[in-house]
Amino acid sequence: MAALYILGGLILIILNITHLPRVLQMIVVCAFDPSAMGGGALGITVQQAIRYGVARGLFSNEAGMGSTPHAHARATAKSPHEQGLMAMISVFIDTFIVLNMTVFAVLSTDALATGKGGIALTQAAFSTVFGGFGDIFVAICLLFFAFSTILSWQFFGAVNVKYLFGDFAVKIYSCIVLVFIVVGSTLKVDLVWELSDFFNGMMVIPNALALLALTGVVVASCKKYGGK
Repeated sequence: MAALYILGGLILIILNITHLPRVLQMIVVCAFDPSAMGGGALGITVQQAIRYGVARGLFSNEAGMGSTPHAHARATAKSPHEQGLMAMISVFIDTFIVLNMTVFAVLSTDALATGKGGIALTQAAFSTVFGGFGDIFVAICLLFFAFSTILSWQFFGAVNVKYLFGDFAVKIYSCIVLVFIVVGSTLKVDLVWELSDFFNGMMVIPNALALLALTGVVVASCKKYGGK
C-alpha cells in the first residue's frame, strides 16, 4: 500500500521537477529563517508547526509509543537486535520517504494556495496532475492506511487485554473497538484528532520511562548480536 502511494507521489514530483529547486529553497528558508514567512505571528506559527508536526509524525510512525513491539515480538528473527533494526527502518521509510513524499507533492504543486488542509490539501496536490482521479487516488490510499491501522491497533490492544484479563475479555474488547469505530466516524474530525493526540501522548510517557530503564538491556543486546 505504501508502494502505491510512493509511486503516485514520484510521478507527481517528476512532472513538477522544475519546481524542485524552489521547494528545497522554501524548506531551508522556513527552517532556518522562519521570520521570512511568519512575520508578526512568528512565535505562534513556529509553536503550532512544531506541535502539529510532532503529533502527526507520532501518529504516522508511532515511534516511541510502545505499540509496534507487539508485532515485532512475533516476528521470526535471528536476534532481538536484528528485529530492532527492522523496526528502525520502518520508521525511516514512513517518516523520511512517505511523509516527505507528501510534503514535496504539496509544495511542488502550490497546493497551499488553495487554503485547504489535511487530506483535502493532499488531494488538491494530486489533482493538479491526475485531475479528478487525484481525489480518488488519495482516498484509496487513505482507505488502505486507515484500514490497516484499525486492524493493527485492534491486535495490539487484544494482546494486552488477553494478558491482563484472559481470552474471554478479548471478545468484549473487540466489541468495544467496533463501537468506537462507528462513534469515531460520526464525530467531528478536529475532535477525533485532538483525542488521538491526547491518548498517543499518554502512551508515550510511560513508554519513554521504560525505554530509559531498559537502556542497559538494549546496549547489551546490541553488543552481543550487533558485533560491536
